[in-house]
Amino acid sequence: MAAGITIRRYQDDDKEVVKEIFTMGMSEHVPSSFMHLLKQPLTQMILMVTFCALLASSKSFLLPVVGVTLLLAGAKQLVGYLFNSYIDTSLRKDLDHIQETYLENKDSCFWVAESDGRAVGSVACLPAEREPGCMELKRLSVRRTHRGMGIAKALSRTVADFSRERGFPAVVLYTSVVQTDAQRLYENVGYTRIREFVIPEPIAKITNFTLIEYRLDLLQGGIGRGLDLLQGGNRRRTGLTAGGK
Repeated sequence: MAAGITIRRYQDDDKEVVKEIFTMGMSEHVPSSFMHLLKQPLTQMILMVTFCALLASSKSFLLPVVGVTLLLAGAKQLVGYLFNSYIDTSLRKDLDHIQETYLENKDSCFWVAESDGRAVGSVACLPAEREPGCMELKRLSVRRTHRGMGIAKALSRTVADFSRERGFPAVVLYTSVVQTDAQRLYENVGYTRIREFVIPEPIAKITNFTLIEYRLDLLQGGIGRGLDLLQGGNRRRTGLTAGGK
């Protein structure tokens, strides 16, 4: 259990480490996304048809096994490429411009969680584009070495407190179907699953890669018992503080 963890407002010196935390966190989802792809009926049909066709034409198990193996390797490379493309897009869209995107408007902000002078987590928020009048939580990520310490919950609470102070009735966020740890976190701190939808890109439709929308109602006591326990319990145990709002 780490001690002396502080949540503070983003500073320009944090830029590279914030990008590193985000990139590493997203890259962790490549294996689970590959498994998600393998579970899809279309993928299984393609693998089966390929195996049977090569077996029928070659009369040997070697060629179909090699063929299916190459297909699997190609599929894994495709998943990695798609995640790298998403990471590059996210960096260009806002993580290369955190100051302009999050810190020049009173209704948006970016925070980092710091331990022993080192940034170990981040979170941001800004008015939601898809849900006018609500705040959107974005870029929540914690280093693997510092997970299980309540940091992600504290970052979530920071966004909720910031949003409530500015009169927003709710916080919304979007996470993917393969990010099961994130789903459990959000549900534990009071978020409600609103809907699940397929990303409009063709490859997402083919692979049935869906996003899940969550909502935290701030005007109905929706911050959740998990965050209330965090405020009282985790701060006593870890010395966790929040600041820089």
